Parts: sequence; structure tokens; C-alpha cells
Amino acid sequence: MSVIKISKENFVSEVLNSDKPVLLDFYADWCGPCRMVSPIVSEIANERNDVKVGKINVDEQPELAAQFQVMSIPMLVVIKNGKLENQIVGYRPKEQIEAML
Repeated sequence: MSVIKISKENFVSEVLNSDKPVLLDFYADWCGPCRMVSPIVSEIANERNDVKVGKINVDEQPELAAQFQVMSIPMLVVIKNGKLENQIVGYRPKEQIEAML
């Protein structure tokens, strides 16, 4: 499955109403650690069919960033059944990201 670009317009349908756990990557194009996490997030999206993976650009989606109280990026969040299950901030290796799921 490919990474889905999440916006306030598709947030409810893609994230809250998802029948699979959703891994969200809050990022910005100018953020160095975000660029390090991005290929890992894409790899997880391509390898796992049991998880939906989305990316949220905090500069383009300030309402969603505020809703999740994003203070530092990258911030990775796992949503299951419409509820926040897990979150971590900063670069993490693939194993730690997958352990969140």
C-alpha cells in the first residue's frame, strides 16, 4: 500500500473511519530528521497490508497539527479504531516504529 497524503478534508474517512490501524507521520519539507524518517515510513507502507500509512505536512495542515498538539517533528502517531494508541517524537529506527503498531 502506498503512503496517503492526509488533509483535514480526508482525515475522517482515511484515519478515523479506517478499519486498519493508521500510522501518521507529521512532518515538514524543511525538517532534516523528517527526511530521515520518510523512507522508513514509505517502506512500512509498502511492506505491510495490515496498516494504513499517512503523512501530514504540518505547514499545510496546521489544524491537524494543533489537534494532535504537535510541538516537535517528526512525530509519529498510531490511531486504532479512531483513537490515539501510541506516539513518538523524533527520528526512530524502523524496528521502533514497527513496535508502535
